[in-house]
Amino acid sequence: MDTNVKPSATISRDGNAVEFEVEMRGKRLTCSISREALEDHFWLGRHADEAHLLHAFSDGKKRIVAMAERKARRLATEVIKLTSQDFGR
Repeated sequence: MDTNVKPSATISRDGNAVEFEVEMRGKRLTCSISREALEDHFWLGRHADEAHLLHAFSDGKKRIVAMAERKARRLATEVIKLTSQDFGR
């Protein structure tokens, strides 16, 4: 799989997600993972600050990107929103 993850991840305006970009097969995907997913599956504490939110994303980055790729292939879309349900399967 020819996938590149852009180096910067940012917090969404409402603070409820981490946003990141993935380049897959020459296409740029705009991706996000919800705070709830990070709390439920990546050891983020409830009501954690932004630094801890980004740290949880960084720690789980390989698994998160892999899920974003799977979802992108399945849905054939360039905007991927990962939720807790995506990781509960």
